[in-house]
Amino acid sequence: MKNILLSASVLLLLMACTTKIETSAVDPNKSFSAELQELKDYFQIPGLAVLVQQGDSVLYEDYFGYADVEKQIKVDSTTQFPIASITKAFTGVALFQLIEQGKLSLDDPMDEYLSDPIFGDSILIKHVLSHTSQGEVGKHFYYSYRFGALTPVIEKASGQSFEAYLQEGIFDPLGLEQTFTLTDSTVVTPTMARPYYLDDSIVLGQIEYGLSASAGMVSTVQDMATFSRALDKNLLLKTSSKKRMGTPFQPDLPYGYGIFAQHVEDTNLLWGYGQYDCYSSLLLRVPEKELTLILLANTNLMSDPARLINGDALSSLFALSFVKNYVLELDTLSLFEPEDHSKEQPNASDFYRKKLLAEALSASFMARFDNRELEKSKRLLQKTFALFPDYLAYGDLNLLHTLTFIKSVHFYKELGEFPDFDPQIEAIAEKLLEQDPNNPYAHVYMGSYHDRKGDPKKARWHYEALANARNFSPFWYTAEAKSWLAENE
Repeated sequence: MKNILLSASVLLLLMACTTKIETSAVDPNKSFSAELQELKDYFQIPGLAVLVQQGDSVLYEDYFGYADVEKQIKVDSTTQFPIASITKAFTGVALFQLIEQGKLSLDDPMDEYLSDPIFGDSILIKHVLSHTSQGEVGKHFYYSYRFGALTPVIEKASGQSFEAYLQEGIFDPLGLEQTFTLTDSTVVTPTMARPYYLDDSIVLGQIEYGLSASAGMVSTVQDMATFSRALDKNLLLKTSSKKRMGTPFQPDLPYGYGIFAQHVEDTNLLWGYGQYDCYSSLLLRVPEKELTLILLANTNLMSDPARLINGDALSSLFALSFVKNYVLELDTLSLFEPEDHSKEQPNASDFYRKKLLAEALSASFMARFDNRELEKSKRLLQKTFALFPDYLAYGDLNLLHTLTFIKSVHFYKELGEFPDFDPQIEAIAEKLLEQDPNNPYAHVYMGSYHDRKGDPKKARWHYEALANARNFSPFWYTAEAKSWLAENE
C-alpha cells in the first residue's frame, strides 16, 4: 500500500464527497471575472489585461490594476506588455509562411542556414521548432533556448531581418499597430506597462531587451486577439499549414511547431505562454470553438508558479479558470479549494484533480513568501492522494516539482525535517526516469532531494547524468549539477 498521509477524520469527510459536479447556466463572464480578481490578489499582480473572443465577437474584455503603480496609471486597452515566449507562435507562423512560399522545408538541416554550423546533419528545422532537438533527437520534448537559432533561418530564407519579416509578413497585413519588437535600440512607449516583481512587496524591476525567434515582442490584448482571429480565418496560413503547426510532433508530446498542443476533456487546446522576470503572458486557443483567451500581466507571477514549461496548460490556475468557465461550463466548481471542510467540493473527475494539483503547485511557489502557503500546499496534496490514490497514473514533472519544492522551502527556511511524501517522490521519479532516462528536470529535482536527505551517492548519480548528458545545451540545471559535483569531489 502506498503511504497516504491523511487523518482518518479527513478521509471520512472526503469519502462523502463523491457526487458529480453539475454545470449551470450562470454567465461565465461573471465567474471568470471574479476568479481573475482572486488570482490577481493572490499573486499580487499590479496590472492585468484580459480578452476572451469567440469568432468575431468579444465575449469578455477587462483591465485590472495598474500599468504604473507609482503614478497610479491604470491598465487599459492601450496598455502594451512584453509577451516574451509567445513570440514563438509568431515565429511558427513565419516559418510556415516561408514553407508555403517554397523558401525552406521543415526537413532542412539547421546548419544549412547558420554561418557557424553547430548542430550537425541530424538536427533539422522541425526538431528545433518542436523543442525535440536535445537528447535523442525527435523523441522527447525539452523546452530549449535553442529555439532562438531559428532567427537566422528565417533571415536567410526570407532575405531580410527577423524584425522586418515580422513587420511585413504579419504586423502590417493584420494592422497590428500596437505591436512592436523589443530590440536593444527600442524606445519604450509611454503606454507600455512598467515591470514589477514580488519580493517582500511589489518592487519595480527592469525591462529585458532583445529580439529573437524565441522572444522580444510587445503587444496588447486587442492586437493579440486580431492575430488569433487571423489564424481562425486562414489569413496568415493555409489550413494544411495551420493544422500541422498545431499537431504534436509526436502523439505523446505536448508541443507542435511553435505552440503547445494539448487535449483536455475531448477538447483541443493550442496555447503559448511568456515569462520574463517582470512580465507574463498567456495565449490559449480552442480552434473547434473559435474561442481564444489572451492574458497579459506586468509581473512574472501569471506564468512562473505554474511551471508551464512542462507542457500542461491546466497547471495554470488562470488557464484552468478559463477552461472551467468557457469550455466545460463548470462554474459551480470553485477555483480555490475552501478551507472550511463543511464546504468541501465534490470529487468529480480528472479535471478536479488537476485543479487541486494546480493550486498545490501555486501554493508551493507562494510558500517562499508565506509559510501558510506551505501548509496549504501540503493539505491539497494530501487531499489529492486520498481522492486519487493511484498517483503513479498521473504523476508527472509538475507533481514531482511540487513535492520536492516544498521540501526545498522547508530546507531554506530551516523548518526542520520533512519526511512527508517521500514514497510518492521516489516512485514518481522512478517512473519518469524509466520513461525518459535523460530528463534533466527529473534528475535535478532528485539530485537535490537526495542531497538534502543525506545520500550523496544517489545525488551524485543524478548530477553526473546531468553533467555528462550528450546533445544537451547547457542550462541552469547543468550549472547546478556541475557546481554540486565540484563541491563534492
